[in-house]
Amino acid sequence: MKTLLVTGGCGFIGSNFIRLLSAEPQWRVVNLDKLTYAGNLANLAGIANERHRFVQGDICDRILIERILKEEKPWAIINFAAESHVDRSILDGAPFVLTNIAGVQNLLEAIRTYPVERFLHISSDEVYGDKEDKESSREDSGLAPSSPYAATKAAADLLCFSYRRTHGLPVIVTRSSNNYGPYQFPEKLIPLLIRNALSEMELPVYGDGKQIRDWLYVEDNCRAIHAVLENGNLGSIYNIGTGEERTNLDVVESICDAIGKRRKRDVREVKRHIRLVTDRPGHDRRYAIDTSSIRTHIGWKPRTDFAAGIKQTVDWYLDHSEWVSAVTSGEYRDYYDSVYKQAWSTGQQSA
Repeated sequence: MKTLLVTGGCGFIGSNFIRLLSAEPQWRVVNLDKLTYAGNLANLAGIANERHRFVQGDICDRILIERILKEEKPWAIINFAAESHVDRSILDGAPFVLTNIAGVQNLLEAIRTYPVERFLHISSDEVYGDKEDKESSREDSGLAPSSPYAATKAAADLLCFSYRRTHGLPVIVTRSSNNYGPYQFPEKLIPLLIRNALSEMELPVYGDGKQIRDWLYVEDNCRAIHAVLENGNLGSIYNIGTGEERTNLDVVESICDAIGKRRKRDVREVKRHIRLVTDRPGHDRRYAIDTSSIRTHIGWKPRTDFAAGIKQTVDWYLDHSEWVSAVTSGEYRDYYDSVYKQAWSTGQQSA
């Protein structure tokens, strides 16, 4: 049995990854999570305790990291821990610099003292920047991050490869497109709109809604990360995505269609709540990545098409209303008001 240190394992992608591993008896997970607003132990309800050890803590805590590495001697580290929402980084970039850069540097320093076989850092396609009227980004494309969030992720990637070259650390990086699925905190587009649509609230869409993204079902991303962990080449980057692009308005309409069918509501009535709101600063028009490397060299490909993924996601949020209620109280409401209602107050229009 191999032990993995998974950081940020109570967050969206991290918890889905641990759930994937829980079905494979050869893995034991030490899950380090700070339990910020987006980290939730309820995301791992039902996971077998004998192969899952939870430690509450911060990747910026060097003493704690070294103690875990000394005690557990993990085969690998998978770093999901991050501040991850662009809007929050616009409001205040300081927590992003601390966790996404200093935290990663702390992990890298720790494994110089307590080595592991692999250090897999989870990054984002946003590090490549806006690809409007440009070719899709390959792994060797230049980095041009637009938001404070994306800039901190790009900086972390560069730190990883600097430690690879300077100290020979066993670094691998994955950069995925927009994830969606169960357990995603409802500040991101898809879960936010599902929650609002179920409550017959406004469905806010930034700008003209024609921003283009590649949407990846979280289970597919977790399978890709798993495959890279086992078979990826040290020192490599792997883009992960579906290769299918759609506008944000297309996504919103798909959500409305799925909710209308599940709730037996007139889809036109659901769509009536769509509102175009003031765009956020520096909003990239298009993200696009070339995923031929992971398909060719690792043998991974997505299994869940967008229509099926949206239906499964809508069904999950409908069937887990208590989870949604628990995470959307208090601080979430303050944040929501500071972003979307502030935008609405400057003017709104029907989509």
